Amino acid sequence: MQTTVVIAAFALIVALSVAVAPRRGTVEGFFGGTGESGGQPGLWTLILSQVTTWIFARSLMNAAILGFYYGIAGVLAYAAYYGSFLTGGYIVGRMRADGAMSVQDWLGARFGAVGNTCYNVVIGLRLLSEVFANLLVVGLIFAAALPEFGMAREASILLVGSLALAYSAWGGLSAALRTDVAQMLVFLAVFGVAFVALLTRPGFDLGAVLTAGGASGAYNGWVLLIVAFLQVFSYPVHDPVMMDRGFLSDRDTTRKSFLHAFWISSLCIIGFGFFGIQAALEGAAVEGQLIGTWAAMLPGWVYVALLLSLLVSALSTLDSALSSSARLAVEELELAPRTLAGGRLAMLVFALAGGALTLWGNQTLFDAVAVSGTASMFLTPVLVAGLIGRRKVPLWVFLASFVAAITGAAVYALRDHAIFKAVLFEGHKYEQLLQICILVLLVGFAAVWIGTRRVEEVRGG
Repeated sequence: MQTTVVIAAFALIVALSVAVAPRRGTVEGFFGGTGESGGQPGLWTLILSQVTTWIFARSLMNAAILGFYYGIAGVLAYAAYYGSFLTGGYIVGRMRADGAMSVQDWLGARFGAVGNTCYNVVIGLRLLSEVFANLLVVGLIFAAALPEFGMAREASILLVGSLALAYSAWGGLSAALRTDVAQMLVFLAVFGVAFVALLTRPGFDLGAVLTAGGASGAYNGWVLLIVAFLQVFSYPVHDPVMMDRGFLSDRDTTRKSFLHAFWISSLCIIGFGFFGIQAALEGAAVEGQLIGTWAAMLPGWVYVALLLSLLVSALSTLDSALSSSARLAVEELELAPRTLAGGRLAMLVFALAGGALTLWGNQTLFDAVAVSGTASMFLTPVLVAGLIGRRKVPLWVFLASFVAAITGAAVYALRDHAIFKAVLFEGHKYEQLLQICILVLLVGFAAVWIGTRRVEEVRGG
């Protein structure tokens, strides 16, 4: 019965998404997000779109899993990444004040094609990870909901991915913006009901939740919180979904949208993390990334509401990731003509590649965040010196920081290899991640210090 309700309700949500998508696709709407009248997105369209594309299924599951293992420390650590709305909004504002209309504009003016290529590689990997991780959560949900159906995981990934691609390819970014609004309103309603049910659950103790240490103790959660603070400056810049929305409307509307998206998304993530903490407090065992755990501990209708929240967030992030992939491939990399057909082809390639990655054995959802977040850290020294400090940063400094960050991301991804075990701290993976992040920043800022000093010496000489 629960499974039938989930499938029927999700089918209605997909139908709603198709209904609100633009009836007629235009090139400017597909790549630039303009409405049918050619106007810019309004404030609440931007806010709801920003929030729903960042409260994606992977994030909700990460918050709950970190809450289960590390208590409130784990939840706060993941919520700290949502400070990206504050740092991202600040960076967008500074870039637009410099006359840039995209991150690539700003980087290209200072580091040329090399700088843009390095950046585009990182955001391309980020977009693939978004498609992969959200399809993976869809697969986990249906595998848990339909255990008797052996191909539930693969079939659901194929079906949901195809549906998201179908309506996204119709209108591109303009379709993503319009469907984001509808999907976010549904998410808030469904999740709000589930959260109230948690708060009124017999035995729920807010004080216990706010001081919980989790099933594994809080220590590694606090370590991860430090990692989040180190990554949160550069993290938003490597997310093309957020950055694309930073250049669609006027500067005042954009600034307000980032501020409101910060507090709304942070509250939602912390609220979802409470479900993981509560599971640990009740002594539940983890089954199927907590999905099976919730089925055993929650009333049926609350469980259904949580699954729908995850599915709505997955659908919303998929269409936004696909629209950003089209813009990257067509407008930045110029791999296809700037036409509807060119954009749709780019979407298809990213959808197929992200879907193929779900066949890979690694199902640790936070690893994708850690790897891409580490890779993005090459931007921190460059932006601090060039955007905030107004210093001229040589190209070799940019490349040194880039190589350090990519190397750090690769080391974390391959940390179990004997070569890297010999150089990494012998401890928990989050302690190793912290070690890597510190080293990446040290190399980047050392290069900036040396490079900008030499530029000043040349000027002074």
